[in-house]
Amino acid sequence: MVEASDIMHGAIRSVDMDEGVFGIAHSELIAKEDMLQLFEHEELGIAVIHTYIWYMYDTLMRGTELCNRFNFIAASRINTTFITKNPTSVMNELVDRFMVASDNTTPSLYFLPFNSGNGGHWVLVAMDLSRLMVYYLDSLPGNWSKYPSMKKTVDAAILKFRSKKNYRNRKDITWVRVQCPQQNNSIDCGFFVLRFMRDIIALNRIDIPKMVWNNNLGFILILSDISSNLLLNHEYVLFS
Repeated sequence: MVEASDIMHGAIRSVDMDEGVFGIAHSELIAKEDMLQLFEHEELGIAVIHTYIWYMYDTLMRGTELCNRFNFIAASRINTTFITKNPTSVMNELVDRFMVASDNTTPSLYFLPFNSGNGGHWVLVAMDLSRLMVYYLDSLPGNWSKYPSMKKTVDAAILKFRSKKNYRNRKDITWVRVQCPQQNNSIDCGFFVLRFMRDIIALNRIDIPKMVWNNNLGFILILSDISSNLLLNHEYVLFS
């Protein structure tokens, strides 16, 4: 395992991700500061979140049917800061992401790692466009009512997408608060969001049960896997 002292000072690499990951070609800058978030157990930033999504896509999904069942939305494009500045633009970003898929009548999930802004709290929003279902996963108490502008933007994007595709809206959009393991500090929310996505993909279930995880202990212990994967992936990015 790479040591913190081994990281090249000022090392920055650009990771080019093909359109399979986020629906459009995407480049992510990975720097020493991102590695330190792992070594020093700090709040995860967007670069780390995106890198692990790329890792999951590349190792778990690429070339399999999972690519048709699970999709990712870039956290750098949809967050509280952007919604506050220009909610219409953010809504259109979501619609454009939905339009990339050739068939959204077949059940699939769109994962949106959502940040409350300014390095704030991470939650996971998983959208099933065919069933008009939105699953909300949060490692802190509460539900989507904490982020009314996010919910309003997501709902508007889903309805606009369905209108553009001439799909009938047979019912209202249903939001479900999934019972999740809870973090016991103020910094692990990003790790929890990554684990939520990985477990749902592993289950290969579009209809997320209200209670997926039986207890906090096993969940938190296995969070170390996420750290190991991230460290190895960043090591490859920085030193290859």
